[in-house]
Amino acid sequence: MKPIQVGLLGIGTVGSGTFNVLKRNQEEIKRRAGRGIEITMVADLDTARAKAAVGEGVQVVSDARAVIANPDIDIVIELIGGYGIAKQLVMEAIAMGKHVVTANKALLAVHGTEIFEAAQQKGVMVAFEAAVAGGIPIIKALREGLTANSIQWIAGIINGTTNFILSEMRDKGLDFATVLKEAQRLGYAEADPTFDIEGVDAAHKVTLMSAIAFGIPVQFSKAHIEGITKLAAQDIKYAEQLGYRIKLLGVTKRAKNGIELRVHPSLVPAKRLLANVEGAMNAVVVHGDAVGTTLYYGKGAGSEPTASAVIADLVDITRLHTADAAQRVPHLAFHPNAMNDHLDVLPMREVITSYYLRLRVADEAGVLAKVTGLLANAGISIDAVLQREADEVGGEGSTQTDLIILTHDTREGTVDDALAELQALPTVLAPIVRIRKEELS
Repeated sequence: MKPIQVGLLGIGTVGSGTFNVLKRNQEEIKRRAGRGIEITMVADLDTARAKAAVGEGVQVVSDARAVIANPDIDIVIELIGGYGIAKQLVMEAIAMGKHVVTANKALLAVHGTEIFEAAQQKGVMVAFEAAVAGGIPIIKALREGLTANSIQWIAGIINGTTNFILSEMRDKGLDFATVLKEAQRLGYAEADPTFDIEGVDAAHKVTLMSAIAFGIPVQFSKAHIEGITKLAAQDIKYAEQLGYRIKLLGVTKRAKNGIELRVHPSLVPAKRLLANVEGAMNAVVVHGDAVGTTLYYGKGAGSEPTASAVIADLVDITRLHTADAAQRVPHLAFHPNAMNDHLDVLPMREVITSYYLRLRVADEAGVLAKVTGLLANAGISIDAVLQREADEVGGEGSTQTDLIILTHDTREGTVDDALAELQALPTVLAPIVRIRKEELS
């Protein structure tokens, strides 16, 4: 059978990895797919670089639309990134009846509903395993492997840059700014790391997982997003003393009155496997009603790990290329006419979780009683209290101390209101630190 022909838009790190892995493992991939898969055309503005990467036998052009217009191309791989030209090209490829493979989580998290609807109408597939957690096959697990389950919650370390920074802060006791510079030097962080360190990248990914898990439209605009830029080394140290590690988590949960969709630093019990994911690695925990808790771990980025996911999508499309479109796995796991448009993403004030609070307070009698009394009056149950010695916080003769409080599960809005009252106390000397706590049990 004639090989299926693929056009590649963008041959940077992931694009070159995809070309190399596909070429290196072509015989094994052919045995699995049932026919050959060949990248026969590449578009990149830097045509000299592209020609050097692919060698002879592959047509290289500078205009991506030339790839889309080629009637011999069956599948278009979009690896340009971003929301702008990438969206136009994906929509044009779909309009031309091409299947699309993309690693562009930002594009799908923001414009996925429109893209998937267009693909459904044209009877083509949009595959995006590489968009979430690099080489970890989490999309396939959620869409197919766990299809018997009512998914209850997902929690993931899905940004390697931030996980590397947090691991270094914990291991070396360094502050955020120092470790960020080291991460940039080593190539783990971009020159402009905003999307990573502010939690936006993780939010794109958890938005996609949430849609697949719960059968809801992609709703990135409703996600609660906090990054790691305000984390202090002392909170990482205190968390460790309390038996926790701080991780930037993407969390989505089925709640009584809607769906939680949030990204923020979280205290995770040190005994949990997720707490022990270090460096630039990724991991996702999924809890289903039938299977219980499952863990997916591996490299979340990089040339060949991400290429692994791109090629898995190519193989899936090749297998189903001639199948009835109605019999294919739906883009978001649930059939389009069975999506739940009425299941709301909860505002953050309605989310229920537990908390780590750190208050810098005056070291004088009655402060602890005042703080705990105010929390009790708000209906916030305290799990544990840790008070540091004053000289440990500010040196010998210090008149300030740190008060660390762990709470039981509480509604976020209740905590917001209580913290506003606590902050107004004259004995509270600095902005209160609040970090959410996820037991993942």
